[in-house]
Amino acid sequence: MSAAGVRLQDAARQAALALPDVSHGYPFTPGLDVYKIAGKVFLIVTDDPDEQIITVKCDPEHARAQVRDYATITPVRYLDKRHWISLGAGPGITEQLVTDAVEDSYDLAVERLPRRDRPAAR
Repeated sequence: MSAAGVRLQDAARQAALALPDVSHGYPFTPGLDVYKIAGKVFLIVTDDPDEQIITVKCDPEHARAQVRDYATITPVRYLDKRHWISLGAGPGITEQLVTDAVEDSYDLAVERLPRRDRPAAR
């Protein structure tokens, strides 16, 4: 378990919980902390100490650029590789980058919701 990995995960959790109407829990497995808005997943925090990553929804073009520009940002294993990326601690992965990734993922999930289910503007 690395301190940088813990900071990355803590930054992601704090960013998610600061957003309106977010819920979280462990619906899939005890090792995956899943954050949702109106039932739509936008963040997964992996609790495995050997794989300290977060997974977020991402615009496909932006996802390709992130994967190209950062060694520890990768396409995900079990979700749509065009729309989801995983971030791990490494060079250039700052708390601001993590916060921005979580907020962008939230915004993408909100865009897919019917207007009646969307939270008030943030």
